[in-house]
Amino acid sequence: MARVAVVHNTLDFQGGADVVCLTVCSALQRDHTVTLYTLSETDPAALADRFGVDIDHEALTVRMPPFAGAIAGVLSSFAPLAGPQLALRSVLLGRYFARDASDFDLAVSTANELAFPIPSVQYVHYPQFHTHRLTHSDTEDASDGVGARILSRVAGPEDEALASPTTTLVANSAWTAGVVDRLYGVKPAVLHPPVDPIEGGRDWADREPGVVVVGRLAPDKRILDAIRVVDRVRARDHDIHLHIVGGAPRAYRQYVSRVETAATERSYVSVEVDVPRSRIETLLRTHKYGLNLKPREHFGMAVAEYVAAGMVAFAPDSGGQREVLDERTDRLFESVEEAVDLLSAAIEADDRPALPRDRFASRRFRESVRRIVNRAVA
Repeated sequence: MARVAVVHNTLDFQGGADVVCLTVCSALQRDHTVTLYTLSETDPAALADRFGVDIDHEALTVRMPPFAGAIAGVLSSFAPLAGPQLALRSVLLGRYFARDASDFDLAVSTANELAFPIPSVQYVHYPQFHTHRLTHSDTEDASDGVGARILSRVAGPEDEALASPTTTLVANSAWTAGVVDRLYGVKPAVLHPPVDPIEGGRDWADREPGVVVVGRLAPDKRILDAIRVVDRVRARDHDIHLHIVGGAPRAYRQYVSRVETAATERSYVSVEVDVPRSRIETLLRTHKYGLNLKPREHFGMAVAEYVAAGMVAFAPDSGGQREVLDERTDRLFESVEEAVDLLSAAIEADDRPALPRDRFASRRFRESVRRIVNRAVA
C-alpha cells in the first residue's frame, strides 16, 4: 500500500475532468491510502453523489490551501471576464502541495501537466501550460496572453521533466495525446474517461422525438447554438423539442441567464440546472437524440453518455469526440447548418443507434488506473 496524493486544481466547474478525479480517488482507495488536494468551493462528497461515483469518504483525506473557498470564490467571480484560470489554480495548488510532497510515494494529477518534486502519473485532459506554442488547429482555447506565458515560464513543467522515467503521462483521447506530443515531444498513453452504459432505456419506438444537451452551461459549450439547431430543424416541419440539463457553476451565471432567457421564449426548450443524476439519466433513457456543439472537445463526456444511453449522437467534426463517434460522417458536422442537415436526415430516416454502449465502461478505466499507478509505484 502506497501513499498517493491526487492533485486536482478545482472541482468547481463540475465537468468531465471532475468525474475523472473522483473516479481515480475511488479506484485507488482499494490498494492505497489516498489524499485529495484541491482548491474548490465544491464539496467532493456532494459532487461524487451527483456524478454517481462511489467513494469511501471517511477514508479519503481532503486537503486545501488556507482560505481555499474564498480564493476559489474570487476566481469564479472573475471567470466571466478572465476565463476559468485553471492554470493559475494549478500553480497555487501545486505550490501548496509541494510542501507536503515528501509525505507521499506518488502524485497523481487528474487535471493536466504539472511540475512535481516526486514521481507522478499525470492525466491530461488538455495541456494547461505553454499553449502559446500551439496553432489554432490544435485548439480554439490556446492562449498567448502575457499572464499565460508568465505562468508557463515560472511554473510550467519543462519538456525534460515530462519525458523523465519518473513521470507517466496519460491522455483522455488520441487527439489530446497528439497535442501533448506536438507541445512537449512526449506522447502519452490513451485512457478514455469512464462512462458506464445507462441501463433501462426505452425501446427506440417508445422514445420521445427530442434532443438532449448535457453538460455544464458555459459559453464554450455553445448551448445557444444548440437552440438554433433545434429552431431550424423544427422549421423543416420536424416536431422535436430540446432539454438542456447540467451544472451551472457560479462562474458562468451570466451565460446561464442568457440560455434561460432564450428557453423561456420557446415552448419546446427547457433548462434544468444542478439536477440529480437520476434526472439526467431519465432524460437520456427516454429521448432519441443527443447533441454537442463544442468544437475541439478534448474527449466529449456528454457525447459518450449519449452513446451509452442508446441515443443517436451528433457532435462537431474535431477533437476527441470524433473517436467517441467512430468518425462517422453522418454524425459529425462542421457548422450549425450541417448539424441541422444531419439531425433532420436522421429523423427522416428514423436512424437507430449503432455504436457499442459499453466501450468506455468505468470498470475498464478503474482497472487501467490501478495498473498504471501500481507500475509507477513499483
